Amino acid sequence: MNPQFWNQKFEQQPEFYGRKPNVWFQQNLDGLKVGTLLLPGEGEGRNALYALSRGWNVVALDQSEVARQHTLSAAGSYAAKLDYQVVNLAEITLPENTYDAVGLIYIHLPPKERINFHQQVIRALKPGGTLILEGFEPRQLPMTSGGPKDESMLYTIEQISKEFNGLTIRHLDYAQPVLDEGPGHRGAAFVLRLLAQKENKGS
Repeated sequence: MNPQFWNQKFEQQPEFYGRKPNVWFQQNLDGLKVGTLLLPGEGEGRNALYALSRGWNVVALDQSEVARQHTLSAAGSYAAKLDYQVVNLAEITLPENTYDAVGLIYIHLPPKERINFHQQVIRALKPGGTLILEGFEPRQLPMTSGGPKDESMLYTIEQISKEFNGLTIRHLDYAQPVLDEGPGHRGAAFVLRLLAQKENKGS
């Protein structure tokens, strides 16, 4: 999708994915020591705002300027810092060994772009850093609760275990939640959930 599509979407339907953070993201973030968090494809900021409220410094990335403005308007004043950048994930180069955690929540890219971006995410995590991922899996295709209608952009356990083989997998499995994330994600769904950690060679 291009930036114009998402700008129009968020202008016409503010809070398209709701205000509440993603459940898997929230559960796992709450168990981590506060630090610096990267949130690619962050949209209107529901996960970023939750992380800020918990004291995390957040770097959010998205291609929609409208989504950025909606996030900044809702952010208010937190002691933690929010850096929201409008970028194309297929073109960005992430800094190495920078983030204590990365949240990839419904980041569905074409296969070549996805593989490259996932390698960047591994490099961008600090040693000991944590990756939290949730995305739709192939059984989601006929569902009406969200997600791309291109199977090559959906997640499988085999694919994700291969693409994140540089990390220690703590959890990798399919789940069937009933989503309540605004009109964009509502109803029964088929998702994949990953929790993984970059080896801390100093420990």
